[in-house]
Amino acid sequence: MAKKDYYEVLGVPRAATPEEIKTAYRRLAREYHPDLNKGNPKVAEEKFKELSEAYEVLADETKRQRYDAAGFSGVETDFGPGGFNWQNFTHAGDLEDLLGSSDFLRQVFSQSAGGGLFGSFAGGGRWARPEIRGRDVEASIRVPFSAAVTGAQTAIDVPRTRPCADCRGTGARNGTALETCPECHGSGQIRRTSTSGFTQLISIGECPRCHGSGQRIKERCPTCRGSGRLHEVRRLEVSVPPGIEEGAVLRLTGQGEGAPTGGRAGDLFVQVTFEPDSRFHREGRQAFTEVMLPLPVALLGGEVPVPTITGEASLRIPSGTQPERQFRLRGEGFPRLRGSDRGDLIVTVHVELPENLTPRQKELLREALGAPTATTGKSKSGIFGRRS
Repeated sequence: MAKKDYYEVLGVPRAATPEEIKTAYRRLAREYHPDLNKGNPKVAEEKFKELSEAYEVLADETKRQRYDAAGFSGVETDFGPGGFNWQNFTHAGDLEDLLGSSDFLRQVFSQSAGGGLFGSFAGGGRWARPEIRGRDVEASIRVPFSAAVTGAQTAIDVPRTRPCADCRGTGARNGTALETCPECHGSGQIRRTSTSGFTQLISIGECPRCHGSGQRIKERCPTCRGSGRLHEVRRLEVSVPPGIEEGAVLRLTGQGEGAPTGGRAGDLFVQVTFEPDSRFHREGRQAFTEVMLPLPVALLGGEVPVPTITGEASLRIPSGTQPERQFRLRGEGFPRLRGSDRGDLIVTVHVELPENLTPRQKELLREALGAPTATTGKSKSGIFGRRS
């Protein structure tokens, strides 16, 4: 079954503001919450997942721009081979105050990239801090125009932070200069109770003082000065596949920021642009160029060299070729992405007229073309026959 447009899924126009998108998602999430649709929970769960996939893309400015530019293909690298799953969902916090805790959401969002809406539960109901995924990093590269046909290998310097090895990302000397957090007493969570009428509300969240670790630093690590992070610049090799288009984004899994507590690293997203080549322009897999024909070649025929994306080819010109005629060089265009068959090169020819002819050259042209003479105004019989 074909996927529905993300804007259509959330019922918002393409010009919707981020707040309008969030409002639409929250409203529909409440409506299709599986715990509130006991009659058909599987259908509700699938709808809830569809809504969340659309929101994951449209609530992220970068993903939304790629989706607006290239549709589903612009964001397919953001998800795994099987498409969107709950590990890709990074906006669970937008639902916390709306839906509260439930068995379904606890199960679903504990799989998500940030540990989910409610974190995870160890044996006996003890709350454990969710694994935190490293931040994604964006970069751009510029490659030769011919790389759209041949592909390319290029190096890129990527600044990033990584966990400090000396303290294992804890920020404490040797990773051991820690003590129990006095705020949460080592549990990593803060429990708050409030009463509204006859209802008692209990909320459990991450301890703001120790950020869920249950410990605090007694003595800072001298290497990272207690931050648990170090800055570095890495050189990475990026493979640009043949057939890639201007503005396409490549995803390098695990090459983004390192996670602060040893979790999974983020990803590196590299946008590809091409060095301009004024001889060509591109429309899909078709390439277009223009050449000038000397007048004798246009009249009598012959062969002329034509630039191609990767070199040069010879184009046969039949006699009597008219200006602005187009010729097709098959297989000289752009390939499909990671494919072998190529589009065509469309060549538009322009006829180059001579300038500053001598009187003798003009007379010979008049005789050849049957043009009117300069003295009588009468035409002669030339190579195209007599004109009246």
